[in-house]
Amino acid sequence: MEFKKLFTPIKIKNMELRNRIVMLPMSTTFVESDGTVGDRFIDFFAARAKGGAGLINIPFTPMNDGSHVEPGLFDDRFLPGIRRLTSCIHSYGAKVAAQLIITYFIDFQGGVTEVVAPSPIFNKMMHCVPRELTTDEIHLITAGYGHAASLARQGGFDAVEVLVGAGYLLNRFLSPLGNERRDAYGGSLENRIRIILEVIEFIKKEAGDDFPIICRLNVEEQMPGGLTIENSQEIVKILEKNGVDMINTYTGWHESSIPTVAPSLPKGAFAHLSARIKEYVDLPVIAANRINDPFTAEKILVEGKADLIGMGRALLADPELPNKAYDGRTDEIVPCLACSECLAQLLGEAYGRDPAGPVRSFCSVNPLAGKEAQSLLSPANPAKKVFVVGSGPGGMVAAMTAAARGHEVTLFEKGSEPGGRLLYATLPPFKNEIRNLIKSIYVRALKAGVNFRFNTDVDLQLVEKEKPDVLVLATGAETIIPPITGIDGPNVVLAEDILTGRKTVQGAAIVIGGGMVGCETAEFLVAQGTTDVTVVEMMGRMADNVAPTYRPFFLGRLKKEGVKFATNTTVTGITDQGVNTRTKEDAGFLPGDTVVLAAGFKADPRKTEMFQAAAGEIIAVGDCVRARMIKDAIEEGFAAGKSI
Repeated sequence: MEFKKLFTPIKIKNMELRNRIVMLPMSTTFVESDGTVGDRFIDFFAARAKGGAGLINIPFTPMNDGSHVEPGLFDDRFLPGIRRLTSCIHSYGAKVAAQLIITYFIDFQGGVTEVVAPSPIFNKMMHCVPRELTTDEIHLITAGYGHAASLARQGGFDAVEVLVGAGYLLNRFLSPLGNERRDAYGGSLENRIRIILEVIEFIKKEAGDDFPIICRLNVEEQMPGGLTIENSQEIVKILEKNGVDMINTYTGWHESSIPTVAPSLPKGAFAHLSARIKEYVDLPVIAANRINDPFTAEKILVEGKADLIGMGRALLADPELPNKAYDGRTDEIVPCLACSECLAQLLGEAYGRDPAGPVRSFCSVNPLAGKEAQSLLSPANPAKKVFVVGSGPGGMVAAMTAAARGHEVTLFEKGSEPGGRLLYATLPPFKNEIRNLIKSIYVRALKAGVNFRFNTDVDLQLVEKEKPDVLVLATGAETIIPPITGIDGPNVVLAEDILTGRKTVQGAAIVIGGGMVGCETAEFLVAQGTTDVTVVEMMGRMADNVAPTYRPFFLGRLKKEGVKFATNTTVTGITDQGVNTRTKEDAGFLPGDTVVLAAGFKADPRKTEMFQAAAGEIIAVGDCVRARMIKDAIEEGFAAGKSI
């Protein structure tokens, strides 16, 4: 597929883009402690420009918010770093826009950060009632946007974007959900949109009429009583009349019960919104959310639903996605899993990070996200004979990285295809993207020169005979079989046997273990037609190893599907009619016909100990060290491949 539409240039005012791929604004927390732009920040966005995106859109705050989540753009002291940033992005052929964003708080008084809003309506994200802004403060804000736009132009940006989305400050002014003012900035749409139009007016005054203005607009709020796509018709017409040059579609508040990033969402799930906006105005329109591959992107463009394609997490997962699509290397694209790990880590770093703590990858599937300076792999010196045992994500990434550096790498897999235990994770509903991840790593490992030997179980004799210089063990973990009376009964099956179809459920099912595997197996059972499913978890929280930003949507979906949960409940025995249980209060019994074991996994130290004397160097990665998540295995595999 040639992706002709995706790689057609487009001009917005005096800004010409080489293709239709827009990197959507992403908060990173890679800001220096004084709010300026430094090397880590520049490296992150430069990698996406080098990877082939047409426009890189980067968030900045036009007012001091006291947080340093976004870099500042309200003082001349920010210009040196910004000029380095824009110059670097331009050197790779991309254009760059500064998104001007005010979230929930502003520091008006020099050191005093306040949660503010158009009206004192309880803010669920901040867990407080914000202070209502005065008219004078509103004027300071609108003037601040103008000054920030002037600095953006001086700093080398090609455009600015005004964010009116996410339930952030300007969105709350526009929405009747956040605005109950009785002055010139509240009430009618004319009044609620006034602050946005004044922002646009100041931008034009300070940065010039020829400086492109993008508006990232919440075209459907996904909130009861909030603005809908029908309401947006009048709004975008007003914006077009007042000089906005492009609409970047956005949907939802952070408080919305409808996710915009989730594996269960179809790809391009919100493209119908950009299509409606295109009916309303003659401006270029960007489609956004859940577009993580060039096939979906091209389809949206061909069908006329948008003029440009916004990609955020897709380019976090693979900065080279545009170049790979252009070159026809689509089988190498690393897919975003929509796991929300990036957002969870962002919130953790922004509101409680340890500045002295380790710099971790920002993404489950890209070990270099946020660590782009480490992307240059040193050549192997000397080249070594490396054996890797296990083709899960940790093993394949270790093998690929070592081979890319020039080592002679052979990977052994006892199964007939790559993936290891991760293959089981592809089987629950909405998890097919993991299969694409396995394929991507496998293809890239082959191209790096890894020799794969399938259907081969590595034992001590093989290692002693072949004498590798380095042995990388990525043999995974073992299923935990809890010591419960009746655990060996004929009605007890493993979750992996259910997922693979080796075993089936008869009647009502009880799943022991409420982690990700247990909950996903429960959803799999429902999808297969089991109408009575109960998940039993001894701890107080279900799916505790699911990213906290996705977990409420995930559990909400399971509840809607009829899955029942029993937390703080220990299974003490299994019979042919169900399970005996114990809680803090008393003993009980849950009736059921089939018991599914999903109690987790544990590392087996004997797997590594048996090879201790057989190889010059042994490195263990992934679940054979300690059972964890994809992110940990990939990060450790990459580190292992670099260290050899």
